[in-house]
Amino acid sequence: MTSNVRYQLVRLKNGVCSVYSIAEGEKMHPGLGPRAEAEMLYVRQLKIRERLKNHSGEFVIWDVGLGAAANAIAVLSATREIPGWLRIVSFDNTGEPLEFALKNAGALGYLAGYENQIAVLLRDRRVEFENGKLKVIWEFHLGDFPALLKSQISNLKFERPRAIFHDAFSPAKNPAMWTLPMFENLFRALDPARPCALTTYSRSTLIRATLLLAGFVVGAGHATGLKEETTVAANRLDLIAEPLNARWLERALRSDSAEPLHEPVYSRAPLSPETAEKLRRHPQFNCRAQNNQID
Repeated sequence: MTSNVRYQLVRLKNGVCSVYSIAEGEKMHPGLGPRAEAEMLYVRQLKIRERLKNHSGEFVIWDVGLGAAANAIAVLSATREIPGWLRIVSFDNTGEPLEFALKNAGALGYLAGYENQIAVLLRDRRVEFENGKLKVIWEFHLGDFPALLKSQISNLKFERPRAIFHDAFSPAKNPAMWTLPMFENLFRALDPARPCALTTYSRSTLIRATLLLAGFVVGAGHATGLKEETTVAANRLDLIAEPLNARWLERALRSDSAEPLHEPVYSRAPLSPETAEKLRRHPQFNCRAQNNQID
């Protein structure tokens, strides 16, 4: 397989090629592969097509963890016949995986038809084009996302999102992208009047507790690839199909790995008494919709 110092192509069990990060020791989209997993986890789960069809004006997606751009390309492929305006705001601390993917576009497959746009994005950090009936602006902000978010929280320079794809490497490998302060700043960056939903591949109690404590409402997401469940969060409960309920909270209170990461250092610990009390008081566990929530 083609390789460089930091990345290489790997063939998954279903025969699909994906990108492997040597430094992190993790595959990108390791279950179904880049095309299918990105479509299922991010596009379908957040109902991007349906929401875009019913939306007037610019629809903004924050693509947190651009990586090899499978998630952004999945959106472009799924929405090209929908008239409208789409802005994808991608963030990553490196463009290397996307450069690698572009060089190996033939083997990966999912970038087909978007090679020119990706080349411009890598060069200029911005590309504007017509994607079928859809007008697209795609931005790439290179740098440390938590630091970028923190520095701009009082004067955000990015268009506020209606959907967020959170696809960083795992908390064990990239803890800075999963801390409570980072998600608190992310929640503060949302426009309270603008419904916004976030999805991520993790289903861990630690991550779900972190999202709740940051201010989100949180639910169970669909199975995809190697994951029996994923996670969806939002700033409005009506965007969550299967909210976590009091039974989930009871299990979280007993878990040996539920305390959020307060610093960018990975650790496993049960909930502290203070954190547990904050979770108990979360509005999600004190609403009348408990009978419709998932355990």
